[in-house]
Amino acid sequence: MNAPRSTRRRMLAAGTAVIATAALLTACSSDSEDSTDDASGDSTAVAEDGGTANDEAGETVVIGFSGPAADHGWLGAINSAAIAKGDSYDDVDLRVAEGTNDANLQISQVETFVNDGVDAIVLLPTDGAALTEAAINAMNAGVPVVNVDREFSSTEAARVTILGDNYGMGVSAGTYICENVDDPASAIVGEIAGIDSLPLTQDRTAGFNDALAECGITVSARVAADFTIAGGQEVTAQLLSANPEFDAIWNHDDDQGIGVLAAIDEAGRDEFFMVGGAGSLNAMNDIKEGDTVLQATVIYPSTQAADGVALARLLAQGKDMNDLASPGVPHRIVLDAPVVTADNVDEYIEYGFES
Repeated sequence: MNAPRSTRRRMLAAGTAVIATAALLTACSSDSEDSTDDASGDSTAVAEDGGTANDEAGETVVIGFSGPAADHGWLGAINSAAIAKGDSYDDVDLRVAEGTNDANLQISQVETFVNDGVDAIVLLPTDGAALTEAAINAMNAGVPVVNVDREFSSTEAARVTILGDNYGMGVSAGTYICENVDDPASAIVGEIAGIDSLPLTQDRTAGFNDALAECGITVSARVAADFTIAGGQEVTAQLLSANPEFDAIWNHDDDQGIGVLAAIDEAGRDEFFMVGGAGSLNAMNDIKEGDTVLQATVIYPSTQAADGVALARLLAQGKDMNDLASPGVPHRIVLDAPVVTADNVDEYIEYGFES
């Protein structure tokens, strides 16, 4: 789904060196003299099995991965996808630290990786600012860091930063609502956010408001939950009780969306359609079956850490991204935020995660 033109300009201005598709991350090749391929330095060479030369095993590299505790369906999917990606390479030894929401413990995990002599670190910090110094120390020790999802407070803390597009999620959700309400001029739109203190929530709301403004809509009522089922159910019950009518609602997160839909069902409300966020499997199944108010969801990739592992492998082996004309690996990658509907759900359902 395309954002309105002026909103697209804002999105493009917001990022640098943005690559909007994760497909680039799985089709990598090398012009390194140490490569095991016979491409004679051709970084776009095709392997015998139809893949690229970089798909073939090279020198084994050790990659450390640390992320938050998997207390949320999306985070569980982040961890499992990263592990599966590491297992898919014959030349990667992926060492996974125990998931934690304790920044001090995660700092010690990074320090342990450096002391153990890993070749690269993939880090989804429980708190980006709190982990910045540890990441800078790793970089200064010659260990490239791939920062996933939650940004450090310094660009010196990571060789590569790979992110989902929170602002773009809001744009996608708002654009979809603009295009699907009967009368934008009179539309009553609600918003169920995540944790308001988080920059990601603020970015999602900013994108949503900007996209709605393109068609003359302002949010009529807004509540914030906590990315949990119970929180989603509680605030949605309050929202519905205070507002007798809606045309559309955007819920930022499909995990809390289970509670949101439960509250909607309990209230017996079905006069509106809802857009979800993140792209859980249960949300995609609801969209496919068409028996709830959930009509669409906006992808926030749970494959970000898996992409981080793929990039860390390239960095450690001195390889390029073969689909780019330029050498090396970009410093910043922002993934796409497509809208999943009944028309295209089969294209995305394999990326859905269990809530």
